[in-house]
Amino acid sequence: MLLTSAVVTGLGLGAMYGLIALGFHVTYSVSNTVNFAQGSAVMVGAVLGFTFMVTLGWPFWMAVPVALAGCAIFGLVVERVLVRPFVERGSDAWLMATVAGGIVVDNIVLFTFGKEPRGLPSPLAQDSFDFMGTGVYPLQLIIPIVGLSIAVVLQIVARRTAAGKAMLAVVQNKEAARLMGINAKVVIASAFAISTVLAGVAGLLIAPLFSVHSDMGTLFGLKAFAVAILGGIGSASGVMLAGFAYGLVEALVTAYFGSTYTQIVVFSVIILALAAMPNGLLGRAAVNKV
Repeated sequence: MLLTSAVVTGLGLGAMYGLIALGFHVTYSVSNTVNFAQGSAVMVGAVLGFTFMVTLGWPFWMAVPVALAGCAIFGLVVERVLVRPFVERGSDAWLMATVAGGIVVDNIVLFTFGKEPRGLPSPLAQDSFDFMGTGVYPLQLIIPIVGLSIAVVLQIVARRTAAGKAMLAVVQNKEAARLMGINAKVVIASAFAISTVLAGVAGLLIAPLFSVHSDMGTLFGLKAFAVAILGGIGSASGVMLAGFAYGLVEALVTAYFGSTYTQIVVFSVIILALAAMPNGLLGRAAVNKV
C-alpha cells in the first residue's frame, strides 16, 4: 500500500516537474536561453486560476484558458524585457534579469493576493477511490496522462508543422532562417510564451493538491531546472523521462525515510547521475565546428 501510494504520488510529481522542465527545453532549444522565472509562471497559473474560479466565480471552461493566456503574456514580457535586450548586446545578464523578474512577480502577488495559503477546490481532488489497495484522487492519475500527452504533442508540432520547423530553423541558423522569411524574434517570443503556458498548466494541475500562495513556484522551478539538466536540456524525451525519475525517487524517499532526507538524497542522486552522464540522460555533447 505504501509503495503504491508513493508510486502514484511520484508519477504525478514527475509529470509536473517534466512539464515545467519542458519549458526550459523549449526556450533553450530555440534561443540558447532559459527563463529562470519559470517557477513564478507556475505560481501565476495557480493564482490566476484561483482568482478566476474562486474569487470571481467563473466556470472552469472559461477560467483555465484565460489563466493560461495570462501565463503566455507573462512569458512574452519576460522575453521582451528581461532577455532580448541583453541577448542583442551579447550579454549573459538575462540570467540574473529573469531571476530578479521572478522575485518581483512573486512579491507583487504577495502584496495583492496575500500571503495566506489557499486551497483551490476541484471535484477531481475531493473524493478518493481505491487503486491497488490505496486511496488516490482522480487528479493524481490524470496529471501523468496530461504530462505525457503534452510532451507527445510538442514532439509532433516540432517535427511535422510549419511552426515547429520554423523553430528548428531558427535554432540551426538564425540568419539563414531570416533570409527564408522566418521572423526569428517572433519565433523566440513564441517559445517563451509556450514555456510559461506549460508552467501554468502544471500550476493549475497541482493547485488542488497543494496550497496556492505567492512563493509556491520557487522550489518547483528549482527542481524542474535540475530535471531539465538531468534529462539533457536539448532533449524533450530526456527531460520528461528525468521528470518521472525525479518524482518517483522523491516520493519513495519521502515515503520510506521521511521528508527530512528527501532533498539530501534526491540532489545527491542528481549529482552522481550528472557525474556519470554529463550531458544528461538523453542529451548529446555539443559539436564544435571548425
